[in-house]
Amino acid sequence: MSKLKNKVAVVTGASKGIGASIAKHFAAAGAKVVVNYASSKEGADKVVKEITDNGGIAIAIQADVSKGADVTRLFEETASAFGALDVLVNNAVSQGYAPIEQISVEDFHQSFNVNVLGPILTIQAALKLFGDKGGNIINISSGASKYPLQNASLYSSTKAALDAFTIALSKELGIKNVRINSILPGATATEGAASAGVTAGSEYEKMFVEKTPLGRRGQPEDIAKAAVFLASDDAAWITGEQISVSGGMYGF
Repeated sequence: MSKLKNKVAVVTGASKGIGASIAKHFAAAGAKVVVNYASSKEGADKVVKEITDNGGIAIAIQADVSKGADVTRLFEETASAFGALDVLVNNAVSQGYAPIEQISVEDFHQSFNVNVLGPILTIQAALKLFGDKGGNIINISSGASKYPLQNASLYSSTKAALDAFTIALSKELGIKNVRINSILPGATATEGAASAGVTAGSEYEKMFVEKTPLGRRGQPEDIAKAAVFLASDDAAWITGEQISVSGGMYGF
């Protein structure tokens, strides 16, 4: 498959879970991939090795997307390695859950700095590399933006903000030939979900599956396949959309 042949893509938060799967699927579709990570060099290197062992092209670059200097370096190193940029996937996430009484000022800034400010900074940097040819931005949002979860008011709020940002920027950036869309995963089996208590056989998992018409949790590759479509020319007439990839999951 070569839907993304010779495209250069940056995938943030790609050392595990959905981001790792997107990076691997992009590479399999022909893209040259920057596997961004904040702290897990081991995880990012593992993703790069899997890509290169399968004949793909990828490098790992460390950067905390909530820090301007890190983001600048991320895109400078991308340009140095590959000379261009075609696709940005904003997947890096702060995924803490807590009742309102336990949310601290630090929690607020951590969540909004990574989940909202991070995409602002990466998009600003990406636009400089897209240049006149345009480009493609995919924001990994969440079903929680539409159906906010109990004890996840902070997380849900950041994803709602990201969706609003996506719609607004589609109106700003269309004239520059830049497409931007959100993917809203449903209950997906990732390391982040497991750390939040959504493990196989748990009550949380049963609740999510009961609300999902297709009767199962998602897998990272379910999201990655949708991302490949949005990044490709098959989606050339799609921008400003919030695309649910959730097995039909509905409210809680």
